[in-house]
Amino acid sequence: MHPTPVATWQALCLDASDQPRLAEFWTAALGRRPDSDDPTHLRGDAEGEQIWVDAVPEARTVKNRVHLDVETGGLDGLLSLGATVLREPDDENFWYVMADPEGGEFCAFLRPGRASLPGRLCAVVVDCADPHAQAAWWGEVFGLGPESEPKEHYAALESNGRLPFDYLCFVPVPEPKAAKNRVHWDVDVADIALLTERGATVLREPGGDISWHVLADPEGNEFCAFTPRT
Repeated sequence: MHPTPVATWQALCLDASDQPRLAEFWTAALGRRPDSDDPTHLRGDAEGEQIWVDAVPEARTVKNRVHLDVETGGLDGLLSLGATVLREPDDENFWYVMADPEGGEFCAFLRPGRASLPGRLCAVVVDCADPHAQAAWWGEVFGLGPESEPKEHYAALESNGRLPFDYLCFVPVPEPKAAKNRVHWDVDVADIALLTERGATVLREPGGDISWHVLADPEGNEFCAFTPRT
């Protein structure tokens, strides 16, 4: 039995310098549908599969600290959309490291029998200093139990239907967080205090052009929280 979640997943959010271009790429890459009123709001078959592509003024300057893992039958489709290969598989890693048209890193896993497009989002991966502490924190937030087979060097939470992909992974990296994440997620929560009392930090309260809270997890990763009144 899994613990009761503190919050529920609402959406994945991607920052973009060229908002229409990045929305077009991920619409085709993941088989999403552009909203009829806003083509940079991508919808899936389930509510939690939605993706928001948000225009931001700042350019990408560092490696993304959060990235997506995508399953695909081949690379041709992704390459035709404007993706590039940054690293091919080697003796230690059996996946391709790629970049979207804005240089945002993602990993492509080849799955025989799948079509080249669309791909399937299979994981969201977060760079961090302490993967097991991060997994414990987010596992409590989303009501995901401990790993059935804990890993020594990284942590992976199984979604068990509570996330719109298979795994939320945390991997250790030596470099500290140096810039605002260009990939984050939104959650729904009954009260912001349920997150802050567990160690989340409020970065921005509702007001002006936003009706939600911008928070950071214990390692400073930004996420947005929506309460019933927002």
